[in-house]
Amino acid sequence: MIRLLLVPAIISSVALSAQSPPPTAPSESASALHKGAFAPGERLTYDVRFGPLHVGHGTMLLAGIDTVRGRTAWRAEFTISGGTLFYHVRDSTVSWFDTATLSSLRFVQHIHEGRYHADRDYQIFPERATYARLDQPEVPSVAEPLDDASFLYFLRTVPLEVGQSYKFDRYFQPEGNPIIIHVLRRERVSVPAGTFNAIVVQPHITTSGMFSEKGHAEVWLADDSTHMMLMLKSGLSFGTLNLYLTSYSPGVRSP
Repeated sequence: MIRLLLVPAIISSVALSAQSPPPTAPSESASALHKGAFAPGERLTYDVRFGPLHVGHGTMLLAGIDTVRGRTAWRAEFTISGGTLFYHVRDSTVSWFDTATLSSLRFVQHIHEGRYHADRDYQIFPERATYARLDQPEVPSVAEPLDDASFLYFLRTVPLEVGQSYKFDRYFQPEGNPIIIHVLRRERVSVPAGTFNAIVVQPHITTSGMFSEKGHAEVWLADDSTHMMLMLKSGLSFGTLNLYLTSYSPGVRSP
């Protein structure tokens, strides 16, 4: 249940709907745009609640810069831990994505939820639009692919206008496309980390879950150059799963 917070549906498209002109292509602008959105060492921590119950903590860390197959890449680490007396969760996700284009290069997940365990390791090849699970043959991907984690950082580089809908087909596993983001409104919101001006978006994806068309979820993003995620509220058939920002460390920005 808690790992649904990491699905790619939190993220938006690079292409605007037909109601407005498209933004600059990511390959031309991503490197410039992200400089005001995030920096190495940035850490976001969250309180995860199921209804009124505290069920865990989440962390998003932009750990720094690595090299993947000779390409300079951001390394982003997501963790969620917690659970109840009889059900424990420890999930971790690591994404390496190109510092210039934000295209995904490698994506690793370790999921431990109760008795369910899963380990996934994907190599992603933007130059030939393919990906491969560890020790498996390559299969078709998409142009300029994004994974669950790099999607979150990519969205933070996209200008969001109230009343617009954003659609894209960049998730590295093609069956996960399209992902659509509706920009609903602006509002002032208070979370444990403070009070912020926010942009509220509603994500929809084609698969089942909290972001499907049958579900209802809203995500609050900071209405500033960071677009960091402040809060998430999701209405599910079995209850409400919410996430609140508790602390924020901006990292070290280059001059």
